[in-house]
Amino acid sequence: MSEPPGAVVTAAPISDVTSKKLQAQRVQPLFRPGRWIATAVVLVLVAQIGHGLATNPFYQWDRFRYWFLRPAVLDGLLVTLEVAGLAAVLGLLGGIVLALGRLSGSPVLRVVSWTYVWLFRSVPLIVVLIFLYNFSALYRTVSLGVPFGPAFVTFDESRLATDMTVAVIGLALNEAAYAAEVVRGGLLSVDQGQHEAAAALGLPRRYRFTRIVLPQALRSIVPNYVNQLIGLVKSTSLVFYVSLLDLFGTVQSMGSTYPGDIVPLLLVATVWYLILTSAVSVVQYYVERYFARGATRALPPTPLRRARNALAGLRARLREESAV
Repeated sequence: MSEPPGAVVTAAPISDVTSKKLQAQRVQPLFRPGRWIATAVVLVLVAQIGHGLATNPFYQWDRFRYWFLRPAVLDGLLVTLEVAGLAAVLGLLGGIVLALGRLSGSPVLRVVSWTYVWLFRSVPLIVVLIFLYNFSALYRTVSLGVPFGPAFVTFDESRLATDMTVAVIGLALNEAAYAAEVVRGGLLSVDQGQHEAAAALGLPRRYRFTRIVLPQALRSIVPNYVNQLIGLVKSTSLVFYVSLLDLFGTVQSMGSTYPGDIVPLLLVATVWYLILTSAVSVVQYYVERYFARGATRALPPTPLRRARNALAGLRARLREESAV
């Protein structure tokens, strides 16, 4: 029987008993057998790897504990941190100069900057370090003065270029080429409308760059360069080939003295590099989160906040199950 025109149709009231039954029913999740099988396979593999690491006598974990905090290893670790820190700062400064040169209106600056980036991104880092280490064979002295004219200041290259200096300069030269592309990409990521709007307001060129372009470019530059630091920390292991005993160099030297402890010594270096890169990764996460302000409606939760939310959700679920 059809309802007359203009009639209001109301839903039949639901009894309290039916409402409680509906509330007590839980939505059953979709069963995904592929996900459970993949999870089981991964857990089995992880368990096998962990069991092998813990029970295989080849790793000599007792010797690992002995060497892990030895003064010689810690001295090498300090050298690694010093080389990485100095090279990171110098490389970033050089990268900023090269990036500005590539974006400059001068064709000479663009060509020179592009050639530098092309050259040092093409040549392996180990070749750069070895070349600088033997630089004194090519040039006995280094002088500053008029080209093809008199020299005002002269330095003895063999005394000036110590092992630490060679390592820092070599890493900084290589790092500057990659940092230049990071900085240039960040500057180009700023929308062209921002430049046009700032120019339309009549703002000075320097003010436009420091107040409008650079703060937006840092959102892309800083996280990417922090990520680049991870590669720099690992690249410090190559300074061993220029006679500088960093962490890897110390482990290599001690492995030659104690050939029976080569594996635990390599594990010591591996764990320390894991610690250093993990620390840089933590810094990278919080830097990205800081510069994400204004670009996202809500900042992503920190790992600690995620753990608290997961624990709160588990407690709420347990209370619901106990109430039913």
